Amino acid sequence: MTLRVVTLNIHKGLSQFNRRMVIHELREGLRALSPDLVFLQEVQGLNQRHALRFAAWPGEAQHAFLAGEELEHVYGRNRVHQHGHYGNAVLSRFPILSAENEDVSDHRFERRGLLHTVVKVPGWKRNLHCICVHLSLHERGRGRQLDAIAMRLEELADKRLPMIVAGDFNDWRQRATRVLEQRLGMTEVSVASGGRHQRTFPSMLPLLRLDRIYVRGFKVLRSQVHRGAPWSLLSDHLAVSAELEHA
Repeated sequence: MTLRVVTLNIHKGLSQFNRRMVIHELREGLRALSPDLVFLQEVQGLNQRHALRFAAWPGEAQHAFLAGEELEHVYGRNRVHQHGHYGNAVLSRFPILSAENEDVSDHRFERRGLLHTVVKVPGWKRNLHCICVHLSLHERGRGRQLDAIAMRLEELADKRLPMIVAGDFNDWRQRATRVLEQRLGMTEVSVASGGRHQRTFPSMLPLLRLDRIYVRGFKVLRSQVHRGAPWSLLSDHLAVSAELEHA
């Protein structure tokens, strides 16, 4: 069996400069990719101000709206503000057995979490462990958050369980790969298929290699950064997808 995995920072469902609501176009774009697993960052669980500003604002949380009836979903709330809250989410075509959101915030002005989801893939002997991340803008904070990921998954890695860590790493110096390779034996899909991380930010003219999918227990069949229309108009980040074969 192969899995199709997608990660995207959805920029709260707004276009690059917050001019338009694009959550409906984003749902259509994700459906066109036919993903089995989706890792989302900057997902608005609630925003009362935007609900008043945009006439077509969904009447449900963004992760539920994007999942529709086809996918299961879990949400990890990281930041609470006066109009609502936002965080990370995982959407899954397969049953979600459990989910835990670990607070790894480096300071009170930048709230971050590791959303750890366990998925039951039919026909697999072992459950799949998925972590959705949106790491700190500050290098010291990212270092501590990468250490938290490694500590959470090292025992699972020793048991040779399949794992995926995906999201917005804010890691322009590409130090996350060394940590996840050395401590967890993980592989980044763009590096596995093309030899280096791919540029994903900003979406109109990508320069920085921020968005990634790390895997263990899989063969990477292919990976892609989705450039051009409609993806460059749906967020300030580009989506990354990968097709994986269970090893």
